[in-house]
Amino acid sequence: MTFSLPALPYSANALAAGGMSQETLELHHGKHHQAYVTALNGFVEKMPELAGKSLDEIVLFAKDKPDLAPVFNNAGQHWNHIHFWQALNPNGGKLPGRLEAKIAEDFGSVDAFKDSFKTAATTQFGSGWAWLILGSDGKLRTTKTPNGSNPLATGEGKALLGLDVWEHAYYVDFRNRRPDYVSNFLDKLANYEFAEANLG
Repeated sequence: MTFSLPALPYSANALAAGGMSQETLELHHGKHHQAYVTALNGFVEKMPELAGKSLDEIVLFAKDKPDLAPVFNNAGQHWNHIHFWQALNPNGGKLPGRLEAKIAEDFGSVDAFKDSFKTAATTQFGSGWAWLILGSDGKLRTTKTPNGSNPLATGEGKALLGLDVWEHAYYVDFRNRRPDYVSNFLDKLANYEFAEANLG
């Protein structure tokens, strides 16, 4: 199975008004994400044990195996970025009713959710991701994962909304101000309709 870079669901300059520049999007999608796809395809080509496996299957197969760490990292980052491009919206930041009610029920308020998400995103040391997930107990919560890991790999729950907090995701636009990048995402770019659809 050969993996490919998915097209963006919006134009490269569509998020600029919301704080993510065309330069960032072109570098992040066209260079960084493409590099993960290229590397993953190289591993699949060389390793018979990966042949015919879906992306989810490769992530789960490679996790917790030190000798397969490069496979896991590139497969995980491909998985994460497929999610990430959908988690952004030029008209983002608006909570649909069902998700807003669920957030209020599980976090106490929308502000409490945003504070929890910001804490996860800003306390992830180095590179990684922040997530809104639906746990196996049916409750929403926030979490974070290092490097290329994700909720699929950790088994914590179902990913509803993920934010890339690697520096390449924000350095052009926000320099080293990760908290500002996270707030901007939550208030202007987060595709909460996508998150609500992931609730099922």
